[in-house]
Amino acid sequence: MSLVSLVAEKIADDVRNVANTPRELAVEARYAVKAYRRGELSALQLGRTAGATAFAVLLVALLLFPIYWIAMSAISGTGGSVYAAGGFSFFPENPSVQPFVWVLGDLIVPPLAISLNVPFSELAIVFNTPEIVFLDASDHGVDNPSDFKQYFLNSVIVSVPTLILAMCVIVPAAYALSRREFIMRRKVLFGYVLFTQVGGGLGIASLIALYAMFVQVGLNNNRLALAAYYAATAVPFNTWLLKTYMDGIPVSYEEAALVDGAPPWRVVTEVILPLSAAGLATVTIFTFLTGWMEFVVAQTMLSADKFTLPVGLFALIDEYSIPWARFSAFALTFASPVMLVYLFAQRYIEGGLSFSGMEG
Repeated sequence: MSLVSLVAEKIADDVRNVANTPRELAVEARYAVKAYRRGELSALQLGRTAGATAFAVLLVALLLFPIYWIAMSAISGTGGSVYAAGGFSFFPENPSVQPFVWVLGDLIVPPLAISLNVPFSELAIVFNTPEIVFLDASDHGVDNPSDFKQYFLNSVIVSVPTLILAMCVIVPAAYALSRREFIMRRKVLFGYVLFTQVGGGLGIASLIALYAMFVQVGLNNNRLALAAYYAATAVPFNTWLLKTYMDGIPVSYEEAALVDGAPPWRVVTEVILPLSAAGLATVTIFTFLTGWMEFVVAQTMLSADKFTLPVGLFALIDEYSIPWARFSAFALTFASPVMLVYLFAQRYIEGGLSFSGMEG
């Protein structure tokens, strides 16, 4: 089974688990009540279980409260639930999805004319596809929607090359540092540790020098050059993380594959990488978010037409006012893909951060 198939199967399992969770909770609750009625469970044990469940639900609600607050601010129309003169309200009086419509804008697939030439003749058959309207912003009173789609495209153009460039360095470097002996290997490892600790601070401190260098070589306002910079900053920490994960994979697995006649590249692709799936997933997410979430360098290097989503969100702040409803809707739409990724990848992230490839 390939690595992609393995990841797809894991995601499908996660989707099924999320769908079945409410039913499983209801079944467990009924089982506990029946056990109490049969005398198999004491009132103290039942109360302890119910109290622990209530505490967990309360804790989750507290952690999710900022997201709820932003969502209420977005649908309030004016952000009134945040700064309402009459105090805080858990649900706005006149909720509206107009701020989200303003963020998304028109979602329309225009009609297309497809022409097919008939072989051995001068005839042509023309098909006109219908216009597909998913969302017409003007129907909701929005005449001038945001530039969210352009910002989203810019973020993809920056984040995807960041991921590709960084992984091309991280995977072989992590494998070499984990499995191979070479001159100054320990010094390279210490250098990686140094960059993982002070790299972020150096990036901010060297921002002016970085901007001057980009201007000198004509790469300012270039999204691919920015992606190369992000990839370089993501390499030290993520290489160290993946290397530590690979250290937990027994060397005997590689030796068995070599005895069976597998060449080195098959040992890496069919033994090491599948066993490092959790570490790879963690590193992939962290690297992608490096390009997706970064703000300071992107704002310095890019012009308005190439702003990424974080910079586009900040650009909504006016000199004299902040459109809280639109700002909240934009922030929530921007953060939704990241939250979904974390929701379905949390167990891989936990496994990748456990610093052991064979734990359990």
